[in-house]
Amino acid sequence: MLRVHGDSELAPGLVDLAVNVRQAPMPAWLAGPVTAALTDLARYPDPTAARAAVAHRHARDPAEVLLTAGADQAFVALAHALRPRRAVVIHPQFTEPEAALRAAGHAVERVILDERDDFRLDPDRVPAEADLVVLGNPTNPTSVDHPAAAVAGLARPGRILVVDEAFADTLYRPGTGPEPESLSRRRDLPGLVVIRSLTKTWALAGLRIGYLLAAPDLVARLSDALPRWPVSTPALAAAVACASPRAVAEEAFLAGELAADRAHLVAGLRSLPGVRVVGSPSASFVLIKVAGGAAVREGLRTRGYAVRRGDTFPGLGSDWLRLAVRDPGTTDAFLAALRDTLQ
Repeated sequence: MLRVHGDSELAPGLVDLAVNVRQAPMPAWLAGPVTAALTDLARYPDPTAARAAVAHRHARDPAEVLLTAGADQAFVALAHALRPRRAVVIHPQFTEPEAALRAAGHAVERVILDERDDFRLDPDRVPAEADLVVLGNPTNPTSVDHPAAAVAGLARPGRILVVDEAFADTLYRPGTGPEPESLSRRRDLPGLVVIRSLTKTWALAGLRIGYLLAAPDLVARLSDALPRWPVSTPALAAAVACASPRAVAEEAFLAGELAADRAHLVAGLRSLPGVRVVGSPSASFVLIKVAGGAAVREGLRTRGYAVRRGDTFPGLGSDWLRLAVRDPGTTDAFLAALRDTLQ
């Protein structure tokens, strides 16, 4: 069940609320370089420019950047390069990190966060002896953004702390701005690994592009666990474009728009009897709990909507559903379908 994801919910004719990828065409400043890269496929990919661009975007050194074919490949590299004695994955969260660790032969210990506390991070639950800790922030599927100070507090000598920030660029907080809890610029924390994705905001899931930020020696070890030329030339062109000042500014603007769309969805959900919204959602998706969730999900399918089942996430069951944030028109139509289903 760890390898079940939102795309498995999709079928022709269904409105997609199951996959957390923004539904929008590529802007011209991104489509241009990606398309131009298709004329340069005879040469092997050269990641130099992309590493430099990503490093500049996060105030890091290029030696601290490892480009990957999507964030998932970073989890595979970690699983094959590291030899943890006690690996801990904090759940509920994206399941690929645990799946990759188990596939590489590692035993994995789960820390399940408390539903009664809206799945917020409790650092005291993490065993002090854990030498590998994996946490999503903001966390998929709960949409919780854990305080940066609390996450940073998990770092210590002798431990690798992996923070999956695949959805960090979807966060915007009034008065604080974008990415308020990101650790991507922290170079002082021992063993910190930050994993990022470019596929969510920029609708590039099919292109497969992400990256990892860590100390140079750890980046070198992880690079050795990957095949040569793991990232294609068009994906590298996308990394350069998405790390540009223009892209970062547009990213922040889109995160602000997303916050308004999310608030609209949450308000509508909270107006429906029997629907519980987890905490204060912060990312591009919302987690809800509703009695008979499996039947509700099937009822929504008959009404034309695909939503993400929750029971494949450790710590959740079939009454949990994850909903992607969409534009207000799509949301209003979905809320009407959900109301119909519940009745």
